[in-house]
Amino acid sequence: MKPSEREAEYIARMEFDKKKKLEEEKHKKLKTDEKKKLKELHYMRCPKCGMELIEIDYKSIKVDKCSECEGIWLDAGELDSVAKLEKSGIDKLFGVFKK
Repeated sequence: MKPSEREAEYIARMEFDKKKKLEEEKHKKLKTDEKKKLKELHYMRCPKCGMELIEIDYKSIKVDKCSECEGIWLDAGELDSVAKLEKSGIDKLFGVFKK
């Protein structure tokens, strides 16, 4: 039997919460120096390929684009801002990144 859309959303949310709790426990165990070192190592780096990210400000939304694989990344809250744009605004946003 296939889960309904609400059930699938609930299951996904519960799985995310479970994984988030595990990560929070790991973060508590990390020492401050280790956290600082990790942040310096990964700051403005592509999560996919590790190359540098280029930050572009579009209508007060800071969008990060990878200089190598051209992946587009959003920080917390920025997806909500993009979702509030009209379709033409979203098209213009992604038009900025086309070659």
